[in-house]
Amino acid sequence: MKPDYKNWVPRGMLMSFLWIAIICFVLFAVFIITGFPRAGAANTALWIIFLALGVVFAVLTIWFFIMYRKFSYNGKRKLSKQIIEGTASYAYLPDGGKGLDVGCGSGALAIACAKRFPKGEMIGMDKWGKKYKSFSKEVCEKNAEAEGVKNTSFMQGDAVKLDFPDESFDLVVSNYVYHNIPVSDRKELLLETLRVLKKGGTFAIHDIMSNQKYGDMNAFVQKLKSMGYEHAELIDTAHGLFMTEKEAKLLGLTGSAVLYGKK
Repeated sequence: MKPDYKNWVPRGMLMSFLWIAIICFVLFAVFIITGFPRAGAANTALWIIFLALGVVFAVLTIWFFIMYRKFSYNGKRKLSKQIIEGTASYAYLPDGGKGLDVGCGSGALAIACAKRFPKGEMIGMDKWGKKYKSFSKEVCEKNAEAEGVKNTSFMQGDAVKLDFPDESFDLVVSNYVYHNIPVSDRKELLLETLRVLKKGGTFAIHDIMSNQKYGDMNAFVQKLKSMGYEHAELIDTAHGLFMTEKEAKLLGLTGSAVLYGKK
């Protein structure tokens, strides 16, 4: 049995854009050929509208198809795998320690960390839900079984308010989660995640940490240091580390970085 980490780009969304584009182009052709509802301004306006919509959704379909291929675990590029393994390379879990993956999706990062630290225990937590319905607790458990990893478990939870006491984990990791959560201050989400990290524990959180999505992250790094964190730094991953600058721009990942350090 092989693991199936799914694709970060929902296939349903890709197919929806494709079908909308096809329908718009078909309606455009109908209005041009038949002159329906009648020749003149109304007909012209309709075919212009459906032509424009067809072009927009065709472009979206192409863009999402490119992303789908880039992120596929079975494709040539395997960008998802590179990002997961890259993020896991910053993790450290001591023997007998416990780690948390916030927003584990299909379990890839939690499993990658568990494989690196077989004498520790990783917990993958996610809200899952309709937006990414291909991801679930069952998918995570099947992937762990396929990888032969037994030091992982998975549970449902909310990154906005973690159901764990302060200083519960020796490691906290996350990958491309917080930018999807509609909140006014994502730095507060980071503090909520770091709340459950033990003194001396390690954190490695990868996300699109642009000014637009997060504000001044360099100031946040300084804030962590002033709060007593032993080490904190922001590592740019969009200029050759996890992906090329061209890929980051094409896929909308500009600003990707790992917030890494030790409490």
